Amino acid sequence: MTKNLAYYINKFANLRVSRSSGVAPNKPILLLSIIELISQGEIRRNQVPLSAELIATFLKLWSHLEAVRKPDIGLPFYHLTSDGFWHFEMKLGFESLIAAKIKIRTPTTIRQTVEYAYLDVELWSLLQNSESRSVLTHVLINSWFSDRTQDIEQLLQVNAFAELQDQLQRSGGKVYKPEELEDEQAVIVRDGAFRKIVVSTYNQRCAFCGLQILDSLSQNIVDGSHIKPFSQFYDDRINNGLSLCKNHHWAFDRFWFTINDDYTIIVADNLREDSPNAKTMREFRGDRIILPSQQQYYPRLDSLQWHRQEFLRRAA
Repeated sequence: MTKNLAYYINKFANLRVSRSSGVAPNKPILLLSIIELISQGEIRRNQVPLSAELIATFLKLWSHLEAVRKPDIGLPFYHLTSDGFWHFEMKLGFESLIAAKIKIRTPTTIRQTVEYAYLDVELWSLLQNSESRSVLTHVLINSWFSDRTQDIEQLLQVNAFAELQDQLQRSGGKVYKPEELEDEQAVIVRDGAFRKIVVSTYNQRCAFCGLQILDSLSQNIVDGSHIKPFSQFYDDRINNGLSLCKNHHWAFDRFWFTINDDYTIIVADNLREDSPNAKTMREFRGDRIILPSQQQYYPRLDSLQWHRQEFLRRAA
């Protein structure tokens, strides 16, 4: 069978969905979310990870289209494989899960085991064209949400993740209550927003060594890291963040270095370093970290003091 537009129109109109307690909208909403992110340029190659941006878009659509069931993006992300055009690229070491037909259905488990999902090459090619993308969007709307056409078209113009980032940036971030973190989907979105804001605040550069590497998809080598650990303090204020490259993020979390109140670097004395092609960490002693352009986002002193006290306790 030729996998052309007509083929995928039929596929989208006849998705294999649960009907045990009414028609489950999970798969159509996931597909609408993916098409929206492709339209916005957020998904630019045939690789769809279970990202904070995808979850935020899915939750936005769900909140307007499904009043009864609770959202769970893990279910359609896993079960869409049964429709034949959605496939998994597993992370190294987890390839056997697919052959064993183990159900990977929670967001956390998916993110731990699946590198990304990908579409049939033919479907991906169709979704790069605005006209065929529009046709498939309307097939989903008319087949599964025919009474909400106008609402959905307006919703698809709203970038939920960008709006969350803007809101957090304006407020300076947030300290959460434990009960606000019970939904793992919301936690993933929150964490993704915090890390993107922090990295952009430092201009995609490591505050420790200054490294900046960006690819053509705007992916970079730095992370938005917490100074006071989120698992203990639930503190997602931007000034509790540092932009650090992978190496120095790992080292900071293990208290191999810390930072003074004047933003100069302290490096542990017990490190044995051999770095023939780059500066060792000890060579950064006394250097000032790179700071954001806006002073309001400078690392907060109480956060640095907490990290420094823990650094000294472990060194004793």
